[in-house]
Amino acid sequence: MLSVEHEEKHFTATAAVRDIVIGMSDGLTVPFALAAGLTGAVSSTTIVVTAGFAEIAAGSIAMGLGGYLAAKTDLEHYESERLREIRETVDLADVETEEVAKVFRDYGLSEAQTQPIVAAITSDQNRWVDFMMRFELGLETPDPGRASRSAGTIAVSYIVGGLVPLAPYILMKQVLSALWVSVCVTLLALFVFGSIKGHYTGVKPFRSGAQTVLVGGLAAAAAFFIARLIS
Repeated sequence: MLSVEHEEKHFTATAAVRDIVIGMSDGLTVPFALAAGLTGAVSSTTIVVTAGFAEIAAGSIAMGLGGYLAAKTDLEHYESERLREIRETVDLADVETEEVAKVFRDYGLSEAQTQPIVAAITSDQNRWVDFMMRFELGLETPDPGRASRSAGTIAVSYIVGGLVPLAPYILMKQVLSALWVSVCVTLLALFVFGSIKGHYTGVKPFRSGAQTVLVGGLAAAAAFFIARLIS
């Protein structure tokens, strides 16, 4: 009988994609809304560009720092919980052993099937603690270098996204003409970005792209009309 080799393909770069999504989506949306809002109040592309660059600088730093702190918090939380589990496997060994057994009972294993598995797991403390971290607390071992990578990925993605709606104001002199070009370019970029995001996250690309366009378009429209009303 011929055996067919089965190769499972799983997407494993979820953390990096999440950081790119966070940075790029805000980078496309926030400077886009700012530029549109300023266009409703001023008549100079220089002002829009200056304010846009200031916002991109501040936004990329703030978003990158937020990503760094979030990743550091995850690491600190994991280390704290692991230390607690280590103490409990010593001070409350019977309770922790029963918790291991309960995991397998919940999967439908009998006592006779469960006992040798529990004995094998609890015979090594590191293996025991790793098991409890994953199956009791649902925590995976975090990557120690993730904080700095997350900060850099989010910040760079924000800058790249922010330059898209700002580019027409840099290249053109008429502020209203630059606005309409910025609208077309940014909405197209939002759709492409949303479609790519949908492809990697399991959402239908067209639907994901349309949702991203809707969010970005509403934010920019609101900023533009509010600025118009105030001015």
